[in-house]
Amino acid sequence: MSLASMQGGALDAPAPIGFTEKIWRINWGLVLVLTAIAGIGVLALYSAAGGRFDPWASRHAMRYVAAFGVMLATALVPPRVWLALAWPIYIVALLLLVAVDVVGKIGMGAQRWLVLGPLQIQPSEIAKVAVILVLARYYHGLRREEAARFLYVIPPLLFILMPVGLVMVQPDLGTAMMVLMGGGALLFVAGVRLWMFLVAGVGAVACLPIAWSLMHEYQRKRVLTFLDPDRDPLGAGYHITQSKIAIGSGGLFGKGFLQGTQSALNFLPEKQTDFIFTTFVEEWGLVGALVLLGLFALVLVWGFSIALRCQHHFGRLVALGVTAMMFLYVFINTAMVMGLLPVVGVPLPLVSNGGTAMVSVMFACGLLIGVNVYRDAQLPRTR
Repeated sequence: MSLASMQGGALDAPAPIGFTEKIWRINWGLVLVLTAIAGIGVLALYSAAGGRFDPWASRHAMRYVAAFGVMLATALVPPRVWLALAWPIYIVALLLLVAVDVVGKIGMGAQRWLVLGPLQIQPSEIAKVAVILVLARYYHGLRREEAARFLYVIPPLLFILMPVGLVMVQPDLGTAMMVLMGGGALLFVAGVRLWMFLVAGVGAVACLPIAWSLMHEYQRKRVLTFLDPDRDPLGAGYHITQSKIAIGSGGLFGKGFLQGTQSALNFLPEKQTDFIFTTFVEEWGLVGALVLLGLFALVLVWGFSIALRCQHHFGRLVALGVTAMMFLYVFINTAMVMGLLPVVGVPLPLVSNGGTAMVSVMFACGLLIGVNVYRDAQLPRTR
């Protein structure tokens, strides 16, 4: 197949597929794995609440049912629609981030939420998917040799840095880093030269003193605690110390369902969100952790497989972007609670409690599944 075909050239388009074939093309194995992960989330949240469905487990289950419908509906939408909506979605995400900085709700020392009537949303979660769509659209309109030139790297850098800057103001270092690294991963697979990443890395290291001076005091404490966990075991280091105690005490097979002492006695901070992996591993042990991580690994493998099978550049980039986003979610959260990274407040997808994160992840998974459904579509080149 020619490069023009791979990047949406104007060749003869395949015959439209019917609704029944679209249903068959949905990767039901991936859907089953996502449901299993969400089911583990319900179990973990039920345990975190001391054996009660309220206040987290029941809401998590209902949110998943609603988000499941969003995922399937998204998967059945033709990719040309998402190609057309990439810019509007990105602009709306930026406007919501600006609104958060102006009138957002303040909680736990940060201004990250926007209250819209009965709903409370976190626009930074939406921004992660919006950046994937707008970068995929941009690179879909470029030839490979253009993507490798420095001049063509400037616009996508701005697309990434604008939401990163707005998220940093909230402040939300974890989400900002996810958007930055996820965008960087897309630039890499789109064909940006390696030397540009090396230059960017050197520049980032040179800017570390400036970044340190701009960080909030609690963020500095988290970094220092990461470097030396024992420097303040009852203060800044308390959370990660308790998390490591819980994970270590779980052993090979765990303490048993509803038997986690660190969680039940409220030694674990944010046990329903950031530290839900710790809550789960204390009760289910190393075996349970490997099962959960194995399910996430299946999602990543299917993501790469869908990207490789897709015949249009936009779909390939969307699939790889969503896969990179899922990897960053899981890697940062699990490494954070084990003390391998500073605590930055990144949830575990489909397991941690949180409505906006649930819907945005399922919407992203719908885009991924949709790439498989319309893997042989022919899309026009765009700018």
